[in-house]
Amino acid sequence: MPFHIANQVIKKEWTDYNNHMNMAYYVLVFDQIWEVMLEKFKMGENSAKTTNMSTMVVETNTTYNNEIKEGDEVELNLTFFDHDKKRLHFKMEMIEKSSKKLAATHESLSLYINLNLRKVTEFEEEKINLMDNFILQNNKIFNNDNLKFSAKLKK
Repeated sequence: MPFHIANQVIKKEWTDYNNHMNMAYYVLVFDQIWEVMLEKFKMGENSAKTTNMSTMVVETNTTYNNEIKEGDEVELNLTFFDHDKKRLHFKMEMIEKSSKKLAATHESLSLYINLNLRKVTEFEEEKINLMDNFILQNNKIFNNDNLKFSAKLKK
């Protein structure tokens, strides 16, 4: 069982003329839900505004496995997470709640950025400890099958 982050109901404005969620909104939902995890690691919006430290996505891979429609409720789960000194690597899944079907997956590679310099920088020790503790607590439920970006972490 992956790490459950949140549930989301699909909004009408996210659907298109095919009467299902438009592909762009899958990424929007994954991005909004990932913010929950960034706050857990003290790297989200609050960090960007108060310390000028944040993350920026540099590469993604999204799969669209089953369509979802307006009003459907989806579960958003973290299925993998790792990091090195400057990078975050994670994968999430979107499950249509009533059918339990996999709707989509989203894998991402992000860099830690000093916003004052607009340059990549290393994580502070506090953030490394937060991430390492999270991994230690959840590693048994993570699935590293079919990851696209594992080789990009410099461990």
